[in-house]
Amino acid sequence: MKPAARIAILIAVVAAIVLTLAACAPGDAAESPGYVSGDGTVTVFDAGDPVALAGTSFAGDAVDVADYRGQVVLINTWYASCPPCRAEASDLAELDARDDVQIIGVNGRDDAPTAEAFERTFGISYPSIDDADGAATAALQGVVAMNAVPTTLVIDTEGNLHARVIGTADPSTLRSLIEEAGGAASSGADSTAGAEW
Repeated sequence: MKPAARIAILIAVVAAIVLTLAACAPGDAAESPGYVSGDGTVTVFDAGDPVALAGTSFAGDAVDVADYRGQVVLINTWYASCPPCRAEASDLAELDARDDVQIIGVNGRDDAPTAEAFERTFGISYPSIDDADGAATAALQGVVAMNAVPTTLVIDTEGNLHARVIGTADPSTLRSLIEEAGGAASSGADSTAGAEW
Protein backbone atom coordinates (compact mmCIF):
# COMPACT_ATOMS: atom_id res chain seq x y z
CA MET A 1 0.00 0.00 0.00
CA LYS A 2 1.29 3.43 -0.92
CA PRO A 3 2.09 5.94 1.86
CA ALA A 4 -0.59 8.36 0.59
CA ALA A 5 -3.23 5.64 0.86
CA ARG A 6 -2.12 4.79 4.40
CA ILE A 7 -2.36 8.45 5.40
CA ALA A 8 -5.86 8.70 3.90
CA ILE A 9 -6.99 5.63 5.85
CA LEU A 10 -5.45 6.99 9.07
CA ILE A 11 -7.24 10.33 8.57
CA ALA A 12 -10.54 8.52 7.98
CA VAL A 13 -10.10 6.45 11.16
CA VAL A 14 -9.25 9.53 13.25
CA ALA A 15 -12.27 11.39 11.83
CA ALA A 16 -14.55 8.46 12.70
CA ILE A 17 -13.22 8.40 16.27
CA VAL A 18 -13.73 12.16 16.67
CA LEU A 19 -17.31 11.92 15.37
CA THR A 20 -18.05 9.03 17.72
CA LEU A 21 -16.71 10.94 20.73
CA ALA A 22 -18.85 13.94 19.83
CA ALA A 23 -21.96 11.84 20.46
CA CYS A 24 -23.77 14.52 22.39
CA ALA A 25 -23.81 17.26 19.78
CA PRO A 26 -27.58 17.77 19.34
CA GLY A 27 -28.29 17.49 15.64
CA ASP A 28 -25.97 18.80 13.01
CA ALA A 29 -24.03 22.03 13.19
CA ALA A 30 -26.55 23.92 11.08
CA GLU A 31 -29.37 22.87 13.41
CA SER A 32 -27.55 23.59 16.69
CA PRO A 33 -24.66 25.99 16.19
CA GLY A 34 -22.15 26.27 19.00
CA TYR A 35 -23.05 23.02 20.80
CA VAL A 36 -20.36 20.41 21.33
CA SER A 37 -19.91 17.44 23.58
CA GLY A 38 -18.19 18.02 26.90
CA ASP A 39 -15.37 16.16 28.58
CA GLY A 40 -16.40 16.38 32.24
CA THR A 41 -14.27 19.46 32.94
CA VAL A 42 -15.18 21.10 36.26
CA THR A 43 -14.73 24.81 36.89
CA VAL A 44 -15.21 26.18 40.42
CA PHE A 45 -15.94 29.89 40.65
CA ASP A 46 -14.82 32.28 43.38
CA ALA A 47 -17.70 34.49 44.49
CA GLY A 48 -19.88 33.30 41.60
CA ASP A 49 -22.59 35.44 40.10
CA PRO A 50 -26.24 35.15 41.15
CA VAL A 51 -28.23 32.85 38.89
CA ALA A 52 -31.77 33.80 37.93
CA LEU A 53 -33.66 31.14 36.00
CA ALA A 54 -37.39 30.73 35.55
CA GLY A 55 -39.62 29.03 33.03
CA THR A 56 -42.39 26.52 32.56
CA SER A 57 -41.98 22.78 32.96
CA PHE A 58 -43.15 20.25 30.38
CA ALA A 59 -46.10 19.61 32.71
CA GLY A 60 -47.06 23.30 32.53
CA ASP A 61 -45.90 24.25 36.04
CA ALA A 62 -43.89 27.38 36.87
CA VAL A 63 -40.24 26.67 37.74
CA ASP A 64 -38.04 29.29 39.41
CA VAL A 65 -34.59 28.66 40.88
CA ALA A 66 -35.32 31.34 43.51
CA ASP A 67 -37.96 29.04 45.06
CA TYR A 68 -35.17 26.71 46.21
CA ARG A 69 -33.02 29.23 48.09
CA GLY A 70 -31.43 27.47 51.06
CA GLN A 71 -30.83 24.30 49.04
CA VAL A 72 -28.03 23.52 46.61
CA VAL A 73 -29.52 23.60 43.11
CA LEU A 74 -28.14 21.67 40.17
CA ILE A 75 -29.21 23.04 36.79
CA ASN A 76 -28.73 20.35 34.15
CA THR A 77 -29.11 20.81 30.39
CA TRP A 78 -30.22 17.65 28.60
CA TYR A 79 -32.24 16.08 25.83
CA ALA A 80 -33.62 12.56 25.50
CA SER A 81 -31.44 11.14 22.71
CA CYS A 82 -28.15 12.45 24.18
CA PRO A 83 -26.14 9.37 25.30
CA PRO A 84 -24.24 11.17 28.10
CA CYS A 85 -27.54 12.65 29.34
CA ARG A 86 -28.97 9.15 29.55
CA ALA A 87 -25.83 7.89 31.31
CA GLU A 88 -26.07 10.48 34.11
CA ALA A 89 -29.87 10.55 34.50
CA SER A 90 -30.15 7.91 37.24
CA ASP A 91 -27.36 9.55 39.26
CA LEU A 92 -29.10 12.92 39.03
CA ALA A 93 -32.42 11.38 40.12
CA GLU A 94 -30.64 9.88 43.15
CA LEU A 95 -29.07 13.23 44.09
CA ASP A 96 -32.44 14.96 43.74
CA ALA A 97 -33.83 12.66 46.44
CA ARG A 98 -31.62 14.42 49.00
CA ASP A 99 -33.38 17.02 51.16
CA ASP A 100 -30.59 19.57 50.67
CA VAL A 101 -30.50 19.33 46.85
CA GLN A 102 -32.90 20.38 44.10
CA ILE A 103 -32.33 19.66 40.42
CA ILE A 104 -33.83 21.67 37.60
CA GLY A 105 -33.49 20.39 34.05
CA VAL A 106 -33.35 22.59 30.96
CA ASN A 107 -34.36 20.96 27.66
CA GLY A 108 -34.57 23.00 24.48
CA ARG A 109 -34.83 20.15 22.02
CA ASP A 110 -37.57 17.68 22.96
CA ASP A 111 -41.34 17.98 22.84
CA ALA A 112 -43.33 17.25 26.01
CA PRO A 113 -44.12 13.56 25.25
CA THR A 114 -40.45 12.79 24.51
CA ALA A 115 -39.19 14.60 27.62
CA GLU A 116 -41.83 13.00 29.84
CA ALA A 117 -41.03 9.51 28.49
CA PHE A 118 -37.36 10.09 29.36
CA GLU A 119 -38.34 11.19 32.86
CA ARG A 120 -40.48 8.06 33.39
CA THR A 121 -37.73 5.79 32.05
CA PHE A 122 -35.11 7.14 34.46
CA GLY A 123 -37.36 7.81 37.47
CA ILE A 124 -36.89 11.56 37.31
CA SER A 125 -39.26 13.59 39.48
CA TYR A 126 -37.52 16.97 39.33
CA PRO A 127 -38.89 19.61 36.94
CA SER A 128 -37.38 20.40 33.57
CA ILE A 129 -37.93 23.73 31.88
CA ASP A 130 -39.29 23.48 28.34
CA ASP A 131 -36.75 25.75 26.65
CA ALA A 132 -38.02 25.50 23.07
CA ASP A 133 -37.74 29.29 22.78
CA GLY A 134 -34.17 29.32 24.15
CA ALA A 135 -34.97 31.87 26.87
CA ALA A 136 -33.61 29.75 29.75
CA THR A 137 -30.38 28.97 27.93
CA ALA A 138 -29.98 32.65 27.04
CA ALA A 139 -30.46 33.63 30.69
CA LEU A 140 -27.79 31.14 31.75
CA GLN A 141 -25.42 32.30 28.97
CA GLY A 142 -25.54 35.72 30.62
CA VAL A 143 -23.83 34.18 33.67
CA VAL A 144 -21.62 31.39 32.29
CA ALA A 145 -20.88 29.74 28.93
CA MET A 146 -23.37 26.96 28.18
CA ASN A 147 -21.83 25.46 25.05
CA ALA A 148 -22.26 21.73 25.66
CA VAL A 149 -25.04 19.29 26.48
CA PRO A 150 -25.08 18.05 29.13
CA THR A 151 -23.79 20.88 31.29
CA THR A 152 -24.50 20.99 35.01
CA LEU A 153 -24.34 24.18 37.06
CA VAL A 154 -24.01 23.94 40.84
CA ILE A 155 -25.77 26.84 42.57
CA ASP A 156 -25.00 27.47 46.24
CA THR A 157 -27.57 27.94 49.00
CA GLU A 158 -27.55 31.72 48.47
CA GLY A 159 -28.35 31.40 44.75
CA ASN A 160 -24.83 32.07 43.40
CA LEU A 161 -22.96 30.05 40.78
CA HIS A 162 -20.49 27.73 42.52
CA ALA A 163 -19.34 25.39 39.74
CA ARG A 164 -19.91 24.16 36.20
CA VAL A 165 -19.43 20.64 34.84
CA ILE A 166 -19.19 20.41 31.05
CA GLY A 167 -20.26 16.97 29.86
CA THR A 168 -21.19 13.93 31.89
CA ALA A 169 -21.01 14.74 35.60
CA ASP A 170 -19.28 12.11 37.74
CA PRO A 171 -21.52 11.39 40.78
CA SER A 172 -18.67 11.59 43.32
CA THR A 173 -17.56 14.91 41.86
CA LEU A 174 -21.11 16.24 42.08
CA ARG A 175 -21.41 15.11 45.70
CA SER A 176 -18.19 16.98 46.55
CA LEU A 177 -19.39 20.11 44.75
CA ILE A 178 -22.74 19.90 46.55
CA GLU A 179 -20.95 19.72 49.92
CA GLU A 180 -18.79 22.73 48.99
CA ALA A 181 -21.78 24.74 47.74
CA GLY A 182 -23.81 23.85 50.82
CA GLY A 183 -21.03 25.17 53.04
CA ALA A 184 -20.22 28.20 50.89
CA ALA A 185 -22.80 30.35 52.65
CA SER A 186 -21.28 29.75 56.06
CA SER A 187 -17.60 29.54 55.15
CA GLY A 188 -17.29 32.49 52.80
CA ALA A 189 -16.00 32.60 49.25
CA ASP A 190 -14.23 29.65 47.67
CA SER A 191 -10.53 30.20 47.13
CA THR A 192 -10.31 28.26 43.86
CA ALA A 193 -11.34 31.03 41.47
CA GLY A 194 -11.84 29.61 38.03
CA ALA A 195 -10.00 26.41 38.92
CA GLU A 196 -10.48 23.52 36.52
CA TRP A 197 -10.27 19.86 37.53
